[in-house]
Order: sequence, then C-alpha cells, then structure tokens
Amino acid sequence: MRTVDEWKTTLRAALKEALRTRSALASAVLRETLAAIDNAEAPDVSVAPPSVGGTFAGSAGAVGSGEVPRLALTPDAVNAVIEREIQERRDAVALYVKLGRHDEANAVKAQLDVLLAL
Repeated sequence: MRTVDEWKTTLRAALKEALRTRSALASAVLRETLAAIDNAEAPDVSVAPPSVGGTFAGSAGAVGSGEVPRLALTPDAVNAVIEREIQERRDAVALYVKLGRHDEANAVKAQLDVLLAL
C-alpha cells in the first residue's frame, strides 16, 4: 500500500506528464483527484481559534490568527478517496450509457482508465 506522499508524488508526476502531452481528460481527472485529497486534509473550521478582535488578515496583530494545521491522512484514507473518485466515474459511465450519451460515457471512461492505471 502506498503512503500519502507516494500517492501525491505519483499523481503529480502523472499530472505533469498529462500536461506535457496536452491530455485534457487525464489532466482534469488528476487535478480533481489531487483536489479531493487536499479537501480530505482540510481541518474542520469549527475547531479554529477565534480571530483577534479589531484586526484583519494580513495585519501584524492577525498573523496566524485562526490558523489550524491540516489533517494528516492515513494511507487507508487516501486509498478511500481515490476509490471514491474511481467509483464516481464508474457510476457516471453507467449512467451515461443508460441515457444513451455515449460520447460523455467515453470521456468519463477515459478518465477512469487514467485512475486505474495509477
């Protein structure tokens, strides 16, 4: 099982290659997957400390005010995020085929193939 850093490195390398080859579908799905992982690392804002009264962000009094460290994901959590991205695309392909929208189904299938190849 890959670590969180290994997943991110793999996804970023694949994104770099997709951008180099100008593969719009591959770069889109890789960006979306990286964003899903980043979103999973986002802390709950309800645990953030209150901001310093009378100041605004960027002023000397508010520097660091309200900051909360990002969550540290486990490899299982990252695998779950990636599996969710894969399952969403499988569901979308099935729905597009059911609706007779084969062009859209093929586009999403291409994205699915990119994720399965990782």
